[in-house]
Amino acid sequence: MLAVLRPERLSQARHQLQQLVAVGLDHVELAVNCSTDWVEMVRELKQAFPEIVLGAASVRSLIGLEAAVSAGLTYAVSPILQPALLERALALGITLVPGVFTPTELAQALDLGSVVVKLYPAASLGPGYWQSLSGPMGPLPFCIAAGGLEASGAQAWFEAGVDAVALGSTLFDNSEETVGPPRLRPGLDSLLRWLEQRDNAALLSD
Repeated sequence: MLAVLRPERLSQARHQLQQLVAVGLDHVELAVNCSTDWVEMVRELKQAFPEIVLGAASVRSLIGLEAAVSAGLTYAVSPILQPALLERALALGITLVPGVFTPTELAQALDLGSVVVKLYPAASLGPGYWQSLSGPMGPLPFCIAAGGLEASGAQAWFEAGVDAVALGSTLFDNSEETVGPPRLRPGLDSLLRWLEQRDNAALLSD
């Protein structure tokens, strides 16, 4: 499980990360905005939350990729497939996960050496889409399903064969009725428990 956050300030990011740590989620992507303030914010968050593996989200340009490297991140995720970004990431020593939507984009990502891809926007495709590619496109790479997904529906995606799910705008309650900073919506903690039980069962069967 991964979370994708778009904090506007350090205090907001801290509040969100504290809630995610409390339920046991430890992989978080922060949307890059290429500013010096963003780089400094990420550096502070890395020190404050060493138990979280932080990465950059929504990387669509070389500047964004370089900002992720300057912030000390080891991986970045993109909603698009761009050969120049993958080439630059390799040169910089940072892992870049490209976004794919069609079989053609998946084939291009594999040809470019990607071993992990982001299926985006996954909600537009449905849980069964990824495995439907296994016949003509297999073996399939590690897949992160992202885009419009909710904790309540994530189990269906895992059961359908994706390797990871990223949740973004649906994680926190941003309604006008919310008093104070946005709070984590129910469902993520139970999903993480289900994943732990599934993984433990798989280890026992081995």
